[in-house]
Amino acid sequence: MGTAALLRAAGVGFGDEVVVPAFGNVEVAEAVVMAGALPVFADIDPASYCLEPAAVEAAVTPRTAAVVVVHRFGRPAELERLHALGRRHGLLVLEHGEPEAPYEETARRRERAAFLDAKLRGVRTPEGGVGHTYRQYVVRVPGNGRPDRDAFARAIRAKGVDCRVPVKTPVHRLPEFRRCVFLPETERAADETLALPVDASLTKRDMQRIASACNALGGLLQPTS
Repeated sequence: MGTAALLRAAGVGFGDEVVVPAFGNVEVAEAVVMAGALPVFADIDPASYCLEPAAVEAAVTPRTAAVVVVHRFGRPAELERLHALGRRHGLLVLEHGEPEAPYEETARRRERAAFLDAKLRGVRTPEGGVGHTYRQYVVRVPGNGRPDRDAFARAIRAKGVDCRVPVKTPVHRLPEFRRCVFLPETERAADETLALPVDASLTKRDMQRIASACNALGGLLQPTS
């Protein structure tokens, strides 16, 4: 059953608000609208890219009926805290999950992620976290006066690295969902994140080429704060 049907089945509809992330997954906000409710955007945790429980709590109003939690890039959201929040406020908490990969494929991705963790310089590597399956290996390219994320991506694509920007436009910036809302971590993540390949099919030589292409740029300075 889809998210819209689950919301409707729980009695969520016209006049209700549903808290959702703006970092990716426009279909989640669309599902809320299909159920007749209003999507309300909350900010994300900068490490997991999932809804930040304190930001969700700050977004709750008397009209809030539900929260839709999205697991991001293979890292699970803080479900225990979000379910506790739901119990406190009497809210439905739904999960918008990612398909599970076979164990062997996940193990290989984790192995390739560990290689990049050890080899990459000058970009901010992802925090692993419990249960991370690395559906995407997402680094931060903050810029700091040197080439920004987009320039960095162009440079390594020119060397054959199949990288991609995971979220080009946060949902709250899209015309149909435009909101005057302050989501600093969402904005920062949209501007800085880049997904590097960690597919199970990649060889050790492929992984060395990815690390070399990134490191050959001279490395971007890490933020000091």
